[in-house]
Amino acid sequence: MDRLVLTINGGSSSLKFAVFRAGAPPARMLTGKIERVGGAGATLTLTDPAGGADRRAVEAPDHAACVPVVADVLRRLEGELVAIGHRVVHGGPTYAAPTRITPDVVAELRRLSPLDPEHLPAEVSLIEAFAERHPRVAQVACFDTAFHHGLPRVAALLAIPRRYAERGVRRYGFHGLSYAYVMKELARRHGPAAARGRVVVAHLGNGASLAAVRDGAPIDTSMAFTPAAGVPMSTRAGDLDPGLVAYLARVDGMTAEAFDRMVNKESGLLGVSETSADVRDLLAREATDPRAADALALFCYQVKKWIGAFAAALGGLDTLVFTGGIGENAPVVRARIAAGLGFLGVTVDAARNAASAPVISADGAAATVCVIPTDEEQEIATLVCGIETGGSAR
Repeated sequence: MDRLVLTINGGSSSLKFAVFRAGAPPARMLTGKIERVGGAGATLTLTDPAGGADRRAVEAPDHAACVPVVADVLRRLEGELVAIGHRVVHGGPTYAAPTRITPDVVAELRRLSPLDPEHLPAEVSLIEAFAERHPRVAQVACFDTAFHHGLPRVAALLAIPRRYAERGVRRYGFHGLSYAYVMKELARRHGPAAARGRVVVAHLGNGASLAAVRDGAPIDTSMAFTPAAGVPMSTRAGDLDPGLVAYLARVDGMTAEAFDRMVNKESGLLGVSETSADVRDLLAREATDPRAADALALFCYQVKKWIGAFAAALGGLDTLVFTGGIGENAPVVRARIAAGLGFLGVTVDAARNAASAPVISADGAAATVCVIPTDEEQEIATLVCGIETGGSAR
């Protein structure tokens, strides 16, 4: 009988999951997504490795209600569930590695919930619901902040009174599971020397961030204390003048909660375009809608700026990697970001870029530009299998 590993990735209104056959590497058997959790019209979509998809309506009033849906999917597979790996967005100052989940870990995650009130409470509810249904199955927390845990102090410090740093207020960085997977893929595809070079990874999707990596270790990243920092995203503002908080409180009576909602849910591409948070929609409209053109121009400009800043921090650039939904699938956006980076050795071949080839840089370019699809579920399954077959865990 197959030994199965389940990966769980709970978003604010969705739940992604995948089932793997345990091994080195784990073999994906099925991918699933439950959308519109907590709202009307929730749906389950199942996709097999060949690309066949099945979609149906489900009841999902909250994240815990998704657990019986996932359990029903597991019952159809021939195998024994031996471990569950959870993507946990925030590990705070405590967690720097995948960690077996115990009652003490759950209690600590509850204590850390103020760091990420949008994700951590739902993730804890999923952990507890799976523990109730599968009490003998090991559960492992895989932290999106872990990749950045060892950032140099100069990159982690925020320029606010030191007493807050002592309370854990620092640059944490996110998308760590994606970065870890992409760096392994970079080494596999281009050799260990490439992964040890001066690398900038641009994870561009609904959430977008960049990381600077040297000698295989991160030295900086664009997201900070929360995922709202850095470049503009689909609905997140990215970096802003903190004086806006006081200004909007004075002139609009805006509360802290309303400001938080604005910068996370109403800003970014959606806020600037006033029509859509989706790059595909904006590309289709930019010729006739200057707001869409502005949103795209701002996004590409800010990503370009961060690449330049990180090249300065790295002392040069050997490899630029695009990943994430936009990074993998939007050649026009990649071309606009790369334009003007010739001084860093970045030259994109138009035909390769249009085809989203694995390497899109021109022959002879000083910097290699790659497109590497990310796979956070594969990374979680790999981490879990490593622990369950004798690897270490906190």
